[in-house]
Amino acid sequence: MSHGAGIRRTSGLRAASRGATGKVLVLVAHPAMNRSRVNRALADAIVGMDGVTVHDLYEAYPDFDIDVQHEKELLLAHPIIVWQHPFYWYSTPAILKEWQDLVLEFGWAYGPGGTALHGKTFLQAITTGGPDSAYVEGGYNRYTMRQLLAPIDQTMHLCGVRSLPPFLLHGSHRLGEAEIDAGAGRYRSVIEALRDGTMAAEPHAANGA
Repeated sequence: MSHGAGIRRTSGLRAASRGATGKVLVLVAHPAMNRSRVNRALADAIVGMDGVTVHDLYEAYPDFDIDVQHEKELLLAHPIIVWQHPFYWYSTPAILKEWQDLVLEFGWAYGPGGTALHGKTFLQAITTGGPDSAYVEGGYNRYTMRQLLAPIDQTMHLCGVRSLPPFLLHGSHRLGEAEIDAGAGRYRSVIEALRDGTMAAEPHAANGA
């Protein structure tokens, strides 16, 4: 559940430039990507894909000074939105919460006249430290992942965005290199399917326990 506190070093991933367009916008949020094995592998698997814009929020905004207009332009230019992040305290890393608070404005993303995101599609790609067995009713975390993600699902619903079931990679602390590579390959396949309009109803969870 830790938030990766410490001195931040550059991830080597890029922040999306102005004018970036494509089919899929992937907002990557990891406060210490340079030290991440799993999220880094996932991001590396999709960087450079045709039609996919990978946007590292911590790289773009190390001081959390989010360029709201730039973020809105990116959202408008991509019909599919993906959040890729570790699961911190049953939610997102801090910068994604800041992003929500600033970018999803009343009158733009929701409320009267707030139709800018209507009809878009949303997917979360989430890594967890615990195994999938920890995310069941009555288990260690008491709730399923879908139940824990209900506030974000409702946020997207309020904004007129269709949420897909999440891509989950569980047990990240215990994964070996072969398992990480396999998970990254599945993630790339999911992003390709989103881009190409061939996504199945339920993206496959990748169990790391």
